[in-house]
Amino acid sequence: MIGEKTVQRISSTRGFAKVAPHVIPALDRAVHRLTRGKVILSAQMLPGVILTSTGARSGQPRRSPLACMPEADGTWILIGSNFGRPGHPAWTANLLAHPDAEISWKGTDIAVTAHLLTGEERAAVWKRLLVFWPPYATYQARVEREIRVFRIERR
Repeated sequence: MIGEKTVQRISSTRGFAKVAPHVIPALDRAVHRLTRGKVILSAQMLPGVILTSTGARSGQPRRSPLACMPEADGTWILIGSNFGRPGHPAWTANLLAHPDAEISWKGTDIAVTAHLLTGEERAAVWKRLLVFWPPYATYQARVEREIRVFRIERR
């Protein structure tokens, strides 16, 4: 079995950033559908959710498999790292336009509201994120934009 440090090293590479966005979400959606919401493949490395948000421009439901950092207070942190690629991922624009969304967490659908973290609150969470998954530092160093960080909580 591949160790956590090896996975972190691989996920920090530019090659991973080029391939992963095309492969991992598709696999996650397929496995999630086949297991009726019980399994997200990438959650074997990091906790994960399937976010269903409303498209910022289309108004249509959009499903995005995402890594998350569960918090002790029952909220979740979502990180718009986009695998360290330029440009914010579309799901972040969706949450900015329509903060009410839904997540599938361990097979349970939960209505949530998203809040973009800024300033000191974002800085405090960012420090915890770097302990949780160190490759986020590499992703941030690779891009000029500030990676968006959201706290989602039950509605």
